[in-house]
Amino acid sequence: MLTILIPAYNEEDAIVGTIAHLRQVLEANGISGAEILVIDDGSKDETGRRATEAGARVLTNPHNIGYGRSLKRGVDAASHDTICMTDADLTYPAEAIPALLQEYRRGNDMVVGARQGLTQHDSMLKSPLRRALRALVEYAAGRHVPDANSGMRVFSRAGLLPHLPYLCDRFSFTTSMTIAYMLTGRFVTYLPIEYRKRVGSSHVRLLRDIPRTILYISLSTMYYRPLKIFLLVCALCVALAAISLSVGAIFTIKAGYYLGLAALVMVLLVFVMGLVADVLRQILLGEGDVPR
Repeated sequence: MLTILIPAYNEEDAIVGTIAHLRQVLEANGISGAEILVIDDGSKDETGRRATEAGARVLTNPHNIGYGRSLKRGVDAASHDTICMTDADLTYPAEAIPALLQEYRRGNDMVVGARQGLTQHDSMLKSPLRRALRALVEYAAGRHVPDANSGMRVFSRAGLLPHLPYLCDRFSFTTSMTIAYMLTGRFVTYLPIEYRKRVGSSHVRLLRDIPRTILYISLSTMYYRPLKIFLLVCALCVALAAISLSVGAIFTIKAGYYLGLAALVMVLLVFVMGLVADVLRQILLGEGDVPR
């Protein structure tokens, strides 16, 4: 049995079409008894009413609380353990759900739809920022991540519940979810999916959401693998030491030598602090208490 979660905020122009298309795909593939659960995140339009009339189960937030918080509420309220997330704006292809489910049933903990052709929909600023964020997630996860924040994924409700308190309440929910699964040794697989032009306008605001995403990537990494953050700081200190010592040697500036030596001492201190933080994580969580 399957629950399809659809977070929606002011999506009255697309929500009926999204639900109808989902039902069509489910019926065509013999997937019966599926629950379509729409979380209306305090919409100011007719999103909730239209979703109800289209036959979906609707949870309504009294006011707008964020993409991630809405999904957390949906996960808590889901009737079935197998959950598929998708968006309400018709960007994700419902036709991909059967393939995602098939891959999930092969023993994966989460199957993510890796969006193809994202650059066609990105602005000149958004595309390099997306690549930079993906590089940061790949460093944190220690593996290739084709799409860190895809909103179409299949997973187990029971498997996600231990992670929910540590995931972002807003746009970065999917990114923090990706890191949480990968840093706790879960099996995460990606399948390529088509990504379409959305109906309506995007609710993502780069200047507001990108700093939050970086913050939650850092927080998630600190929680699950703190040593990775400390090693990154060590690398920055090594770079500072190399630059300072080089400037001191070339221009015979004593301050350059002093700053370089101080940076090298910082490398040692930060590394030791990282080891302590990692040991404390293991003690506090326990080897068997890390969310799995």
